[in-house]
Amino acid sequence: MKNLITRVRTTRLGFLSLLLILIWLKTLFAYYVDFRLGATGILQQVILFFNPLGTSAALLSLGLYPRRPKAGYAVGGIVYVLLCLLLVINVLYYREFSDFMTVGTVMSVKNVSSGLGGSFINMVIWRDLVFVCDFAAILLGFLGYGVVNIWRYIHHQPLKWPHFGLRLDTRPLPYHVPQAVSAVAVALFGLNMTISELNRPQLLTRTFDRNYIVKYLGLAPFTVYDAFQTVQNNQVRATADSADMDDVLAYTKAHYAKPSTEYFGAAKGKNIIIIHLESFQQFLIGAKIDGQEVTPFLNSLIKEQDTLSFDNFFHEVGLGKTSDAENMLETSTFGLSTGSLFSSLGTDNTFQAAPALLDQYAGYTSAVFHGGDGTFWNRSNTYKSLGYDYFFDGDFYNHEKGTTTEYGIKDKLMFAETSKYLTHLQQPFYAKIITTTNHYPFYIANSDTDFPDAGTSDAYINGYFRTAHYLDAALREFFTYLKQSGLYENSLVMMYGDHYGISNDRNQTLSDLLSSSTSDSTGDTAANWTSFDDTNLQRVPLIFHMPGLKGGINHTYGGEIDVLPTLLHLAGVDTKPLVQFGTDLLSPQHDPVVAFRNHNFVTPQYTVLGSTVYRNRTGEVVTPTASLQRKLDAAQASVDARLTLSDTLATKNLLRFYVPAGFTPVNPQKVMFNRSLANMLKQERTLGKRSTSLFSQHPNSPTIADYQTDAPEVQTDPDVISAWPAKVAGQADAAADTAEDDTTDQ
Repeated sequence: MKNLITRVRTTRLGFLSLLLILIWLKTLFAYYVDFRLGATGILQQVILFFNPLGTSAALLSLGLYPRRPKAGYAVGGIVYVLLCLLLVINVLYYREFSDFMTVGTVMSVKNVSSGLGGSFINMVIWRDLVFVCDFAAILLGFLGYGVVNIWRYIHHQPLKWPHFGLRLDTRPLPYHVPQAVSAVAVALFGLNMTISELNRPQLLTRTFDRNYIVKYLGLAPFTVYDAFQTVQNNQVRATADSADMDDVLAYTKAHYAKPSTEYFGAAKGKNIIIIHLESFQQFLIGAKIDGQEVTPFLNSLIKEQDTLSFDNFFHEVGLGKTSDAENMLETSTFGLSTGSLFSSLGTDNTFQAAPALLDQYAGYTSAVFHGGDGTFWNRSNTYKSLGYDYFFDGDFYNHEKGTTTEYGIKDKLMFAETSKYLTHLQQPFYAKIITTTNHYPFYIANSDTDFPDAGTSDAYINGYFRTAHYLDAALREFFTYLKQSGLYENSLVMMYGDHYGISNDRNQTLSDLLSSSTSDSTGDTAANWTSFDDTNLQRVPLIFHMPGLKGGINHTYGGEIDVLPTLLHLAGVDTKPLVQFGTDLLSPQHDPVVAFRNHNFVTPQYTVLGSTVYRNRTGEVVTPTASLQRKLDAAQASVDARLTLSDTLATKNLLRFYVPAGFTPVNPQKVMFNRSLANMLKQERTLGKRSTSLFSQHPNSPTIADYQTDAPEVQTDPDVISAWPAKVAGQADAAADTAEDDTTDQ
């Protein structure tokens, strides 16, 4: 130990090793105390524990290369200060914004000052001393060496006990040492990267969440990756000008479909409640396991005369999965060919999305509800750019007492807690509720549902039917609440599946259960299963329900890109001046060609997968006639144009060059989602008698607070949904005080 201490305090390599240990310990402290990285399982914990070492060692090894010792110490010290500064800035920023500092934010002084609340000092707390106390220790260490020399000079003798005085090592390093240290550091980072990719495939290409990159790779690699993305995006945007928008406008205007006279404005002035059915495929509706319906509530709902549903509706997502579905829902533009648009472009791009359009053209308040991490898919930033007024993420929900799955709280509890927020929203409102229980790996406890096992050889498939049944039961409870609370009569509820739940490599195992559930398919056994059958399973539900709506099962072919124009026309907002790549599903002029992200497509008669053409009615491969080939070529050209123009629109941020009449571009800097509850209640109290919230209209109604659920967590502890979580309850009190002050000032 004495020799080790001596090496640390008397050699350059030892000193840099000390800095490595210090930055490693401080980073781990931030990981476990300040950040919420969501590391689960032993492997992720191991990755989290070691990921600061590789990058930090590689950077600090730069201090070994200068031949002049003082220069080497200076380089190492500068690297260490920069690593510490990067850590501290992210700790403070995360504390305020629940996200990591990006290069784009750093480059904008205005964003930094507003995002950090105007002052770093306001966010500093006592435990932050951990991040700076080592600087004092290092300084004292060098001073200690001076004290030792003075002692020796005065007493003419060496110290008889070990000490921690640091001194500059004036000896040159052997030539191979810097290279060897750097090589070991790079190898360590490479090992970390490999294990991370195995545990979370496509970590960098799909960019699920900034938290994920930090969790797996560390802060410095995240910053480098973010800088690379920023430079890449800026280079693409720098090549754009307003003329690039002409081709987009020419296509979307020619592609516009006039609204149906029968349905246009049918939901005008109504609340719009969007329910995002996670991983929910169309074949679940009507399916049975051991004679029991998987979705008894939805089965009955689509038979009601006030329900309009589509059974040839396809998801069109790419690598962005759920975020792609949300992007199409909100903007009627496609996700990117690689990665997630939300993650890579959502913070800085200009959007003309449903929340802002309904606000400015029809006076809607908007809110989105998700019981998981708000930074996943960069939602906490992208929702601001889309124009949402409020975002209630997992911080606004009770995550105690076993109420969660991997991606958020259980759906029954999610709907129950969301009801409290809905009652305080100003009407009419546009509210999106994102469910999570029916998400891979599709696990639900026996206490949550008694639905039988499907009996296949795949546990994920068996679980899929159980979690879907649980979601269906949660929907039934929510609809009961809507009716009891009074929201039902004044609301349009739209439900849609975001993407597949069972992947293609599991479809053959699933096939024996699908003979009565998959339409337009003859490939109902594993022996004759084809890509055509895989494509058929990309159907997801699209359901509109509203008292007085002309219902029925609609067989029109369409996809997620078509939802927004359909929804806006139902709300009485004409989409002609808007840039949208989908068309109204209810319009006689609707384009029924469904474009997939890989440029394959489906028409009402044919499915085209690469060079293979299938007839939808029989599933057989056909050789097109010359006439049919011309029609398919025209459809392919339209699909290619849509996808290419949508990509250009997004990557070059072209909507900054086009503003529809009567629309004001969204300013995301005006929104602070971490104050959503306080701001919502403040508005309600400030409006007073002019408030249109359900609570203001019926403040003493017991049905507003009395949500009925058979969730086992509530049966054992009613307090699970009886009140707002403690961490946001203070916001309600603060909002009340602020509102009273505002009223007094007026």
